[in-house]
Order: sequence, then structure tokens, then C-alpha cells
Amino acid sequence: MTTSIFIDGAEGTTGLQIRARLEGRDDVSLLSLNDAERKDLQRRAAMLNTCDVAILCLPDDAAKESVAMIENPDVRVIDAAVIASSKRVANTGCYAVTSVAMLRPLVEDGLLPADWPVSINAVSGYTGGGKKMIASFEDPADPNPIDTPFRVYGLGLAHKHVPEIQVWSGLKNPPIFVPSVGRFRQGMIVQVPLPLAQMPGAPKPADVHDILASHYEGRRFVTVADLVTGDSSAILDPEALNGTNDLRLHVFAHKDRGQAVICGVLDNLGKGASGQAVQCLNLMMGAPEQAGLVEPVMF
Repeated sequence: MTTSIFIDGAEGTTGLQIRARLEGRDDVSLLSLNDAERKDLQRRAAMLNTCDVAILCLPDDAAKESVAMIENPDVRVIDAAVIASSKRVANTGCYAVTSVAMLRPLVEDGLLPADWPVSINAVSGYTGGGKKMIASFEDPADPNPIDTPFRVYGLGLAHKHVPEIQVWSGLKNPPIFVPSVGRFRQGMIVQVPLPLAQMPGAPKPADVHDILASHYEGRRFVTVADLVTGDSSAILDPEALNGTNDLRLHVFAHKDRGQAVICGVLDNLGKGASGQAVQCLNLMMGAPEQAGLVEPVMF
């Protein structure tokens, strides 16, 4: 028995990668509309009502409406069983999935107080900005070309991912989130600095690392690298995991100052978007969680 799937928004960067991850699987059949039908509301409605599963890759305004449809909105436990038993699932954003992955285990453990003034810094490839930003970076004829190597944005401190980061991390207050975009197509690094010496109980870098390593032990798509202390030559590459559904967490620390920084590396279009969507789909279908997620997918 196959599951029929309609990707609403299949022509966007995320939709294209979801389709690539599903094509060739014998447990799904992909439904699609031709170019002339994609904006026909009646044809889209008919397709949404015909398919077994709809995956919505929609612009922000439409996506906000879909997020409101999540079942069990009071559930605050991120668990595969909850996803598997739900009919409606909203994927977190690329910045959010990484931030929550780093913060939530520490808050749950009590090492990081829920009311701590958390700061998050991040850089993403420009595909995270959608078709308009991609054109601004890649199309010389674009009316608003971007020719700088690096941009910081979201300086109004009201980025759309802040509310979900706060809620799903278990924080009492909104974190200060400062995103940026670089001149590379895809890939991402998210960083959370921790002044450990000033935190309650003055935890050690090893405490932070041990909590994360224990929380993600045995997980297929999240790994925790070895703790690095006092290595000034350490370097992270935002493109290191491109094409994959992997998220790699790192803890770097100064050996004397009681300071650490947690870093998450991932593909903003992989674990941050298409891979995460297919992983949730697999859980909902009862398929192997890794189906369609082992081989790299690139555009």
C-alpha cells in the first residue's frame, strides 16, 4: 500500500528537495499540479482533499495559518511518538530546530535556568531567504542585487523564529537572536554562548557536553562532537553537512575563564527544512525513520 502525497509549494527550494527525497520510494506516490494549475485555488483544494498526506511549503502568511492547526497545542514534549500519532505536524524553522536542540536539554536538566538571558548568534546560506533572496544573490539582473559577502539582519530583535525558540526551549523570556546571511548557497551555524562562571552553580564545560551527549545518545540524525577546550585553532564550516539531514552539536570552552559556546552545524535546507519534513512524514507513515534521508540531496 502506498501513501499519496501532495507537496503544496513544490517549486520552492524546500519543496524541490522534499520531492527529490521522496522520488523513487515504492511506499509513496507523488501527486502534482502543472504550472498552469499551481495557483488555481480549486485545483489545489481538490488535490489537498484527495491526497493521504499534504506537505505545505508555503510563504510566511500562509504558513502562519497552517501552524495554528497543530493538534495538541499544549503539548510541550518533543517526542517521536507524539509526531507519529498526530495528523497535523508543523516543522520548526531552521534556526529554531538548532537552537531548541541545544537549549532544551540544558533547561530540562536545570543547568540552564529557564529565566536566563539567552543570546543566540547564527549565520545561514542565502537559500534560507527564499526565491527573492536567492535571486538577489545569484541574478545579476535582479533589481535589488546583494553584492556584499555577509549581512546581519533581524536587528529589530523580532525575528519570526524567536517565539518558537522560546516556547520549545522552555525559556521564560524571549532570547536575543541575531541572525546573519553569508554569500554561500546553503549551510548554517547557530551559536549559544554560555558564561558558565556566572551561572548558578558555575557548571563546567564537561557538564554541558555530558547533558547534550546523554540526551542525543543513539539518535540517528543528531550527533555531539567531542568537547574541545582551549583549542584556538578550532574551525567550523557552515557547509560541512550540506545535502544531509544531520545536525552536529559542538561544545567549545576556554580552559580557565569558565566560558563555553555551543554550536550547531546543519544544512538549512536539510535538517532545517526538507529532511526534517521527510523525517516527520516517515514517523507519521510508520516507515523507517531514515527512509529517503541517507543519501545526500543537493541543488
